Amino acid sequence: MSENALQVQAREGTGKGVARKLRSAGRIPAVLYGRGRETLPIALDPRALERILRAGGLNTLLDVTVEQRSELGTTVALVKELQRDPLRGMITHVDLYQVDLTRAIEVDVPVHLVGKPRGIEEGGVLDHILREVRIECLPRAIPESIELDVSEMGINDTLHVSDLKLPPDVQLITDPELGVAHVAVPAAEEAPAAEAVAAAEVPVEGEAPAAAPTESAESEE
Repeated sequence: MSENALQVQAREGTGKGVARKLRSAGRIPAVLYGRGRETLPIALDPRALERILRAGGLNTLLDVTVEQRSELGTTVALVKELQRDPLRGMITHVDLYQVDLTRAIEVDVPVHLVGKPRGIEEGGVLDHILREVRIECLPRAIPESIELDVSEMGINDTLHVSDLKLPPDVQLITDPELGVAHVAVPAAEEAPAAEAVAAAEVPVEGEAPAAAPTESAESEE
């Protein structure tokens, strides 16, 4: 059995009542669709799915088998949409999309920053602007993440999507001009400078504003 194998059950009925019964039995409602097949309501163990995704990431290819529906065989699927309980963080619903391994698909992949910018040693602050990018590739070529080396960034430096090094056979969909990481001057240092400029522009109380410089007139002889 594949380490990404996920056994699910076909379910009957929909609605909150059915969902409550499933959750009380340790399962959650889900749907399986794609590749020209009709949408199949299913139920699954959220802990089993969580273990797979924790090990391989959200774009892990799942080998899905529907119990009591042997005619469907094992199908390869991706998590298309995942809902969690806002308080406990547990998975409450998931949409599984059956993929064709011979056709490219679009997915969002996380961007991980590696290294320590030299600008931090100069007092800068690293801002991770864009945390994921959209790519297109075959399902088996989906990277778990894309790394971006930020160690050479100085203060006010910005790295863009175009600076990402993509694996072979992976095409970028996200705008290459978007910023991914920026080393900024700390706000505490920017504020005094801004206040100094503002103070220089405000005249002291009781003091007449300085007259604008004028061109001296040539004396007539």
